[in-house]
Amino acid sequence: MSSALVAILTLIIGLLIGIALGFFVASRRTSSSAASNPDLASARAERDLYKSERDNAMAGSKLATEVEAMKVAMEKLQKEAADADRRRIEAESDIRTQVRAMSTHNESLVAQTKAIAGALSNSQTRGKFGEAQLELMLEDAGLRKDIEFTAQRSTTDADSSGIPDITVKMPGGTKLFIDSKFPFDRFIEAHEEEDADAREALFTEHRKDLSKHVETLAKRGYHDSQDSPDFVILFVPFESLLTEALRVDPLFLEKAFKLNVTIATPTSMMALLRTIGNVYSRNAVARNAEDISKSAGAFMKDLTRLHERIIKVGSAINSLSKAYAELIPTAESTVKRAAAKILSYGVSGDKDKLALAYPDAPAEVRELKNSEIAAEDDFIDAEEVKEDE
Repeated sequence: MSSALVAILTLIIGLLIGIALGFFVASRRTSSSAASNPDLASARAERDLYKSERDNAMAGSKLATEVEAMKVAMEKLQKEAADADRRRIEAESDIRTQVRAMSTHNESLVAQTKAIAGALSNSQTRGKFGEAQLELMLEDAGLRKDIEFTAQRSTTDADSSGIPDITVKMPGGTKLFIDSKFPFDRFIEAHEEEDADAREALFTEHRKDLSKHVETLAKRGYHDSQDSPDFVILFVPFESLLTEALRVDPLFLEKAFKLNVTIATPTSMMALLRTIGNVYSRNAVARNAEDISKSAGAFMKDLTRLHERIIKVGSAINSLSKAYAELIPTAESTVKRAAAKILSYGVSGDKDKLALAYPDAPAEVRELKNSEIAAEDDFIDAEEVKEDE
């Protein structure tokens, strides 16, 4: 802003100097002309004076306009500069507020992390934590406690020792044993260490701790149980526990496999448990289909029995109708004729009822047929049910 003001003042001063030089040159010319021709010089002087005054007035007006425009521009620049400064101050205030909030959040996060690390510093507590997380995953996969899986129950097998944290009952009778305890101390110490070399050394120790735990788990012989597959699962509840061990030793998983121990993180464990849950669901559907098939078979037996009885009833009705039709002529020739003769002897009787005609015999019951069942393509082979004698 100061450099713009200096430029404006310099321009004004330059214009004033130019006007003064113009007056000086005009005066010199007027003086020279007046010496040779007084009247002409006087007229020219008056004309030049008028012209000079007019030009000076126009230049002054133009200069005033330009100065006013520059004043407006300077006021606009000052306002924009003030607004920019205000926004800068507000932005700096917001940044300071956000930094304080982030600092508070980080302090809270660090405190929570330390609290979790302290809670998981005990091996038994870590086992309970892993077991609780594992049970939640089992239930999310659709498996029910004490039905499809049990917790802290002995293998009751001479080939194995110890009590696995989780035993999953596989379809078909196989049992899958899962251990949820995990080493954690060196892992936490590594994340708290600021020196890179010391941190790397702690991660190496963490890999060694995890390897020792794998060897200990393999010695328990869960995989040697007659109801178990040839491996046991070690569940680690944090992906980074396995990631850091693999970074230090890329062959770590392969070494664990050779000891019949499979290491599972939450991602791979959930995939395995969902697969098991899906097998249980498919088996349930198959059992339901079998029950439906048995119910349908029993229903078809009842239908067959009903069908046979309807046929027997129809046959009986047809036989009765035929016998009735054969009875009417005999009744008319014997009963009615004898009754009429008796009445002619003066014996009392109900003449109106005896005068009633015998009803016609009912039409023959039609044969029970079903073209759909009789069709060879759609025939349902129902078991024939014999009537009890």
